[in-house]
Amino acid sequence: MMIDSHSRKIDYLRISLTERCNLRCRYCMPEEGVEDVGHNRVLTLEQIFRLVRAATQVGFHKVRLTGGEPLVRKNIVKLIADIAGLPEIDDISITTNGILFADMAEDLKSAGLKRVNFSLDSLVSEKVSYITRGGQLADVQRAIFKALELEMHPVKLNVVAIRGFNDDEILDIAQLAYAYPLHVRFIEFMPIGDLSFYSPEKFISIDEIRAKIEQKYELLKGKDIMGSGPAKYYNIVGGQGSVGLISPISHHFCDKCNRIRLTADGRLRSCLYDSKEIDLKLALLNCSNDEQLLKLFTKAIETKPGRHQMQEGWGTENRRKMFQIGG
Repeated sequence: MMIDSHSRKIDYLRISLTERCNLRCRYCMPEEGVEDVGHNRVLTLEQIFRLVRAATQVGFHKVRLTGGEPLVRKNIVKLIADIAGLPEIDDISITTNGILFADMAEDLKSAGLKRVNFSLDSLVSEKVSYITRGGQLADVQRAIFKALELEMHPVKLNVVAIRGFNDDEILDIAQLAYAYPLHVRFIEFMPIGDLSFYSPEKFISIDEIRAKIEQKYELLKGKDIMGSGPAKYYNIVGGQGSVGLISPISHHFCDKCNRIRLTADGRLRSCLYDSKEIDLKLALLNCSNDEQLLKLFTKAIETKPGRHQMQEGWGTENRRKMFQIGG
């Protein structure tokens, strides 16, 4: 286990498997999709596994696979099985839009996938199709209930709160946590991704979201949920699940951050909002041994900033988009 310079335990590696996605969410992806950078630029699955194996020697024991959309990456089931075979790893999860999940779910679980986060910003079919540029609500619903059927608990829903789009659905979405053993996480809208869609007027604070939910439901401070990360969880009195509130803008959660990120092209990033990166792919191409890789992971942990600084030029050309950093 590694402790960074701000006394945080860093044990969670978030890995972007691809920048590609089968949807084009308006706050994340450009409408035309992303440039096909070719196989030579992204890490191979063998390289990813080697880096995970090295990371376990520093103290990482939790892995989350993201994208883009991780389920469009070929042979992801084998990668999960390989990672699950590492004795130091005790938790493997994915974040997905859910479109492909239901048909792959049993294979994913058999390989060793423990749990899943789904992205779902509306319960209205037309609005889901609009925000994702073509996604179908029915596919995501099928995926969510398949995960519940397979008892991949905790099953989480990530909801980006956007004024003028889904702020009228907050109670309806929260009701899912009352009716089902789901953990619904409302996330403040961040100026990352397709910045042409973002505007300050669309921002809703977590405080406002909580106040809306409490118009109907009584919330009690809940226990931390496995893999809870930055969310503050509240149990709904009488309900089966919980509501999570994630506030990267109105209330920094940096003091609890326990993760670093590996991009699809092999860059190690210690903070979502920090453009400084360590090139692990180059290290692999230079035939670095495991000891050298461990030093690079250690450097990323030791230089992890105390808090994110979103105001410093987000949206400029030298900043990556959300889909490029596994957001």
